[in-house]
Amino acid sequence: MNWITKIIKAGEKIKSAIHKRATKEDIANSDWTSCCKGPILKKDLEENLWVCPDCNKHHRITPKQRFDIFFGKNNYEIFQTPIPKDDPLNWTDTKSYKDRLKSARKKTNMKCGMMVVSGSINNIKITAVASDFNFLGASMAAAEGEAFLYAVQYAIENKTPFLCFSSGGGMRMMESLISLSQMTRTTLAINDLKDNNLPYLVCLTDPTAGGITASYAMLGDIHIAESNHALIAFAGARVIQGTVKEELPEGFQKSSYVQKTGFVDLIADRKELSEKIGILLSILLKKNSAISTDENETTENTQSLSKIAS
Repeated sequence: MNWITKIIKAGEKIKSAIHKRATKEDIANSDWTSCCKGPILKKDLEENLWVCPDCNKHHRITPKQRFDIFFGKNNYEIFQTPIPKDDPLNWTDTKSYKDRLKSARKKTNMKCGMMVVSGSINNIKITAVASDFNFLGASMAAAEGEAFLYAVQYAIENKTPFLCFSSGGGMRMMESLISLSQMTRTTLAINDLKDNNLPYLVCLTDPTAGGITASYAMLGDIHIAESNHALIAFAGARVIQGTVKEELPEGFQKSSYVQKTGFVDLIADRKELSEKIGILLSILLKKNSAISTDENETTENTQSLSKIAS
C-alpha cells in the first residue's frame, strides 16, 4: 500500500484527495515549520534568531529579519534603489518573467531581491546589503546590480565600511547577458571601494553559489561564513562529481570545509555576527576605543579577530 491509497477513502477520486493536501501557501502561512526533530513552532524558532536549538541549522531569513537581528529592530535606514525596466528581453517560459517578478514582489514586499541599508555597529556607521532567497532564489539581475552599485556609491560618498550578506544561486537566466554583466559591474564597484581604502566584508550565508560566488561574494577583505553548514559553491556537488568521476570529501562545499581550503576566514553563528563584525571593523579602522576593555572579558576572541584582520 502506497501513500496515495492510504489517504484515499472508499469511492474518493485521487485528484480530489491529493488536492486536500497542504499547499505551499498553506505551509508558508502555518504557525509551524520543520527541522531535525520534526515540526517546530515558528515563534520558538524566531525567538532563537531562526536557528534550530537542537541541530543549529540556520534557517533562511529575509533581509529585514537579518538587519533587525544585526543592527537592532528598525535601528537602520532602508534605501530605495533604482529599478530598471522589467523584462528587457520579453522572456517567457512556463510563465512570463513579468509575472514572476510580480509574484516575487508580492511575496517579499521588495521591489528587487537586494536590500540596501545604513546602520551602526560599535558606533561605526556602515553600509550593508542583503539578498532575499524568496525573491527568485536571490538571483542577480539588472535591478540587483543597480542596488549593489547604489550601496557602494553611498559607502564611498559617506566614507563607510561596506558589508555584504551574500545569498543566492547566481545570475538570473531571464535577463541573459544583462544579468551576467552584473558580475563585472559589481567587481568594478568593489575595486572603487578598495581604491578609497574602505573595508569590504562579506558574510556568506546559505546558500551562496554560482555567479555570486564567482564575483562579489569572494572579493571581500574578510570572508565570514554564517554557521558551519552554509553552502558555499560555484557549480553543484553533483555536477562536479559527475565531471571528476570521484567521490567528493565529506562536507564538501560546506563552510567548515571551505574554511580549510582558505576561502573563508571566520565562521560565526548568527547571534555572534554583530559582535564579531563590530570588533573586526574597529580593528580595521583602528578605532580601539570601540573595543571593550572589561577586565572580566576574555581577550582571546579579540586576539583571534586581530589575527584575521591582519
